[in-house]
Amino acid sequence: EHERCQLTLSWQDSAWFPHLSSATALEYFSQESNPFYDHTCNNEVIKMQRLDPSHLATMTGVEYTLVHAQDPILYIIRKQRRHSQHQAVTPLADYYILSGTVYQAPDLCSVINSRLLSAVHNLQLAFDECRSKATYDPKRGYGWTFQTEGKKKSGPDAAKDDEHLQKVTAFQRQSVDMLLGKLVQSYPHRVVASQSGDKPVPASGKVEANQQSSGFDDEGSSASKEKQQQLRPGPPTNDQTQRTALNDRTGLPAKKKRI
Repeated sequence: EHERCQLTLSWQDSAWFPHLSSATALEYFSQESNPFYDHTCNNEVIKMQRLDPSHLATMTGVEYTLVHAQDPILYIIRKQRRHSQHQAVTPLADYYILSGTVYQAPDLCSVINSRLLSAVHNLQLAFDECRSKATYDPKRGYGWTFQTEGKKKSGPDAAKDDEHLQKVTAFQRQSVDMLLGKLVQSYPHRVVASQSGDKPVPASGKVEANQQSSGFDDEGSSASKEKQQQLRPGPPTNDQTQRTALNDRTGLPAKKKRI
């Protein structure tokens, strides 16, 4: 956890820049002012006892070793723990010296976490920016207005915008209630009476007038039907049957009935 907190730190000693090489990289890294260096490591013990660096392979504990060198720009130093003599070691952290400045190399978890946080942060900024630029116009619908912050339109562009706002009618400014009211007036609701045989009660005067005119048409049609029924000949009476029989015997034609 302490090593992860050092990812934002850096250290350098400008007095060592002319003498920095692959042979002096570990000595440069082991300076007392270097916050990345552990002064309880085996390298410090060997330095104090003035032993050969090859004795590190015979010791156990934390040690530093140079794993890559690219003179005079890049040097990579690894911090590792040796569990037994001449056995495999466990890497703890990597440090690189770039142009005389020491940095800690981030581990894989820190890299992925940083990249994900950066991507999510940038996406959030992009969505916030798009949300602030989205606009709605009753005439044109949804659209985007990307303008430089702190600058306003002036001249003919501003005049066009004002003219467009003035052309917006009252119908476009009102809510949906107006549309619903017009729909109700155009298509009124009919209330059906509970008793059978009653005509439905209209909801507006227009429908009443239509129904009244249809009622007059019904009365006229019924009167004409009654008149037609009156004009139709009924069943023959006894006198008519006797006259028809007599005419058949004598051979005289029957008289036409005047209407």
